[in-house]
Amino acid sequence: MAPPRILLCGDVLGRLNLLFKRVSTVNKSNGPFDALLCVGQFFSDSPDRLEEISDYIDGPSSIPLPTYFIGDYGIGAFKILSVASKDPSNLGFKTDGLKICHNLFWLKGSGKFPLLGLSIAYLSGRHSSDDQPIGVYCEDDIDALRALAEEPGIVDLFLTNEWPSEILNRADTSDAPPGVSNPSGSDPVISQLAAEIKPRYHIAGTKGVFYAREPYSNDGAVHVTRFLGLAPVGNKDKQKFIHAISPTPASTMPAAELCMKPPNTTLSPYTVSEKTDNNTGATKRISNSTSDEQYWRFDVSKRQRKGNGDGERLCFKFTSTGSCSREEKCNFRHDIDAREQYLKGGCFDFINKGKCERGSACSFQHGEEGDGLSQKRTRSKIGGDTSATDGSQRKHCWFCLSSPNVESHLILSIGENCYCALAKGPLVEDHVLIVPVDHCPNTLSLAPEAETELHRYKSALKTYFKNQGKAVVYYEWLFKHGLSMHANLQAIPVPISRASDVRSHFILAAKKSGFEFEVVHPSRRSSESRNLLRSKFDEKSSFFYAELPEGTILSYSVEDKEKFPVQFGREVLASLLNVPDRADWRNCKLSKEDETQMAEHFKKRFEEFDPTR
Repeated sequence: MAPPRILLCGDVLGRLNLLFKRVSTVNKSNGPFDALLCVGQFFSDSPDRLEEISDYIDGPSSIPLPTYFIGDYGIGAFKILSVASKDPSNLGFKTDGLKICHNLFWLKGSGKFPLLGLSIAYLSGRHSSDDQPIGVYCEDDIDALRALAEEPGIVDLFLTNEWPSEILNRADTSDAPPGVSNPSGSDPVISQLAAEIKPRYHIAGTKGVFYAREPYSNDGAVHVTRFLGLAPVGNKDKQKFIHAISPTPASTMPAAELCMKPPNTTLSPYTVSEKTDNNTGATKRISNSTSDEQYWRFDVSKRQRKGNGDGERLCFKFTSTGSCSREEKCNFRHDIDAREQYLKGGCFDFINKGKCERGSACSFQHGEEGDGLSQKRTRSKIGGDTSATDGSQRKHCWFCLSSPNVESHLILSIGENCYCALAKGPLVEDHVLIVPVDHCPNTLSLAPEAETELHRYKSALKTYFKNQGKAVVYYEWLFKHGLSMHANLQAIPVPISRASDVRSHFILAAKKSGFEFEVVHPSRRSSESRNLLRSKFDEKSSFFYAELPEGTILSYSVEDKEKFPVQFGREVLASLLNVPDRADWRNCKLSKEDETQMAEHFKKRFEEFDPTR
């Protein structure tokens, strides 16, 4: 098959008539082209073009070919994109674009998707400290791209609005147009992501100029990267704002062709390299990064710092992934306890420095407590963070009902010792958590009266789901001594027709992950099974168990330094229910209005089964 033909465009700035007139002309004379990818600000920078945008979204104007954009900011952006976000066809996890109208798609947040055989990665929005719902990227978006960078396969195109801040280093800039070296419109975070993703093409806008950099080689990869900066549509200097490429997808290229390096290939602008002093002959370490003081925050595996691994700073690579390619040579700390705290939703900045610049705007956990219904990495949180108290800067637990920021709209039923709440970012409808009222680390440590009420809730939910033709799976994480989390028991319904498949899915997933469950058979009474689980949990290691519809309990004790999938239970059930894109709760977030409506609907249906009534 012939390689796809792609048009690339810089900042549109709401000038859709001019853009699509030019696209139609190019498509007629040099086409046909398959898609248009837009970077930089897509929406208008003045109110006088709002009607122009409306003509394409609501009526009579048409878009000549599939168009994807990431510059989700500018006048009119919030109104238009908010409507699109609530469209039922755009709900759920959609990395390939939310449909705005025919042939127009918004690449929201960050992600990777296939397009005409090409692998496309993108970071939507721009860098900003403002807490805005759209138009800026957040830590979640960065983390998602970092995870994608570790997946197998080569990214063909990487789309960002802003330029990487070090792109000119080691390149011959004699022919670069004015404005290229201006730091405005550049972002060091983009540099670090580009260094990790290693795309074949990196496309950016925002700077207001066209610039095609010499290709550069990538550390740890055989292929080169070509960077293209595009000018705005209709710019006064008549710089190039449309550029055509026809890349063969890396997945279909012969290895010899993929390895080819043009004669003008330079070293990567993001690499720390050695340079010999001509006067002394000594070897110096030089860095091209303009953000050395903050580089550790994003990826310390590719950067050197003075001192050794006993210093105060944590290795982000190890903390986030459980491994670091530099191993004992890494100059940052590899701390197991910090990793576990991070995996439970802890803010890396807070863990690492004891403070977070985002403050109350940060949606990660600040402090040691509170694994809530909506945490950013493993589970959901029921409340936000609160002010730090005493020298340790601890914050109120997200699950404790006394928290001033508790998201009470998610609570379904409150008993004397336990309560039920809807999970934030639910895997499926009626995804429920059973939570002790008192702060305790796990449900196996409950007092007898609380244990009794827990069983009443479990029994009520089982009957409730059975009435709907569903069974229920319970699972829980228990964390080792010293991590004072607030217990929560996940309750996820599955169709009765799939109930008999749950066990095989868990066991197969365990096998693929390199471990084996201990099985407690359903012939035992529930209380006896729980007592057996208590005997297996020694508080020296983390512990996972799942209670299956027929009563079988699967359990596993996680050894220190063992890489265990932190969302294991949810991932298994997402696979069973054929919704793999919902395995990460962040892909399933809803508005507060939708959450409230779901909770009220559940309470009405659950009322006759509620043990507190």
